[in-house]
Amino acid sequence: MSNPGFSKRMLVICYDALLLAGVLFMAALPLPLIPAEIASTAAGKAVKGAYLLSVCFVFYGWFWTHGGQTLGMRAWNLYLVRANGKFINWPTAALRFVAAMLSWAALGLGFTWILLSRQRRSWHDLLSGTQIVHMPPGRGARDQEQK
Repeated sequence: MSNPGFSKRMLVICYDALLLAGVLFMAALPLPLIPAEIASTAAGKAVKGAYLLSVCFVFYGWFWTHGGQTLGMRAWNLYLVRANGKFINWPTAALRFVAAMLSWAALGLGFTWILLSRQRRSWHDLLSGTQIVHMPPGRGARDQEQK
């Protein structure tokens, strides 16, 4: 098991972003049905934003808690695990998601931390007690479930 570097993790983010864009497109289809006088208010905009953000969380959370891989991670044999090597649960997924939002909010500085960290961990890895690891094909989900 090794920790992937910055460039591989950025490729995973790009891959997953393409998939997430499709999911968000589908999730946003009913939004125009909200009456304009409601949708244009601050509360209406906040609800729409919270809805789309929750779709993002469910997208990542489901993959992270069911096999430790998003589709982008699967392409490069990467897994998200806790410090003990086991897959994460929903509370850890929520913490990681919020911490990742902080990494983005800081203009990506939380991601560039991968370049400075000997263990190649981002802010959200550190804050949630998780890490991204590379495992050769044939190892992975079954091995992790046995731990």
